Amino acid sequence: MITYIINRTFKTFPIILGVISASFLLFHIVPGDPAISMVGENYKEETIQQIRKELNLDKTILEQYFLYVTKILKLDFGQSYITGQKIYNVISQKIFFTFKLAFFSMMFAIIFGVFFGIISGLNYKNKIDRLIVFLSIVGISSPVFSVALIFIFIFSIQLKVLPPSGYQGIQYFILPCIVLGIRSLSLFIRITRDSFVEIINEDYIRTAKSKGLKKHIIINKHVLKNLLIPLITIVGIDFSSYLTGAVLTESIFGWPGIGRYLVDSILQRDFPAIQATVLFMSLVFVMINLLVDILYCFVNPKIREILIEK
Repeated sequence: MITYIINRTFKTFPIILGVISASFLLFHIVPGDPAISMVGENYKEETIQQIRKELNLDKTILEQYFLYVTKILKLDFGQSYITGQKIYNVISQKIFFTFKLAFFSMMFAIIFGVFFGIISGLNYKNKIDRLIVFLSIVGISSPVFSVALIFIFIFSIQLKVLPPSGYQGIQYFILPCIVLGIRSLSLFIRITRDSFVEIINEDYIRTAKSKGLKKHIIINKHVLKNLLIPLITIVGIDFSSYLTGAVLTESIFGWPGIGRYLVDSILQRDFPAIQATVLFMSLVFVMINLLVDILYCFVNPKIREILIEK
């Protein structure tokens, strides 16, 4: 087990290096001169040359790459050309807001997704099951921006019970969390339902029933534990996508997270901020997937037994 974790961790290093390299190339494949793109052609040549020097564009491509990697290893993402702030400090603040939104959205999706998935599985192929499946399909296929606008129109404009944007209190969490978590909730319903139907027909479940165990004991002790295995992968992928910036959700609801920061940086042509944010998002995605792979070994007894044998 320990050997697997070490090997899996070391295999992540080339991926991280590839992400850093891709982030570096992103800055250099932009058509034209990045310095001119940032300030415009109307600025003096001295100003443009100063920016080129600060961005190390006056050096060779290999020298630029070496300096870039060295800075990243020191957690130095440079400075924003719009605000003058250190980008690392800005991202550290923004990720806190994004983490809160991602966490509560995921909790909403897990709790209600697993609950309605079990309800659907218990009522397999009857009207309740068909209704829940239909609603889950709608939730999966509906675009985030359309769901957000519909919810704002209903709950903020018509009913006036929830604020349409902002982040000053707990009431501002509700709409963004629901909108961001609807797709995951729908996926959890489908996966929980299908897994529940499959697990409930296993031989060990029939044995438990024959021993006279009550339905809620069977579900809590046997079914839920086995439901974790297929759900962990979806939780990891969706949660990492939340953390790496729910761009549309944060932009629509005015949430000051990392996704909105990326959009603002693109609109302002703040290339250092764009480069750093894309790199940070990619690294977070890679690290969370590494944690999911390791956690999967502890949850799935079959994989754990294989690793112990090795």
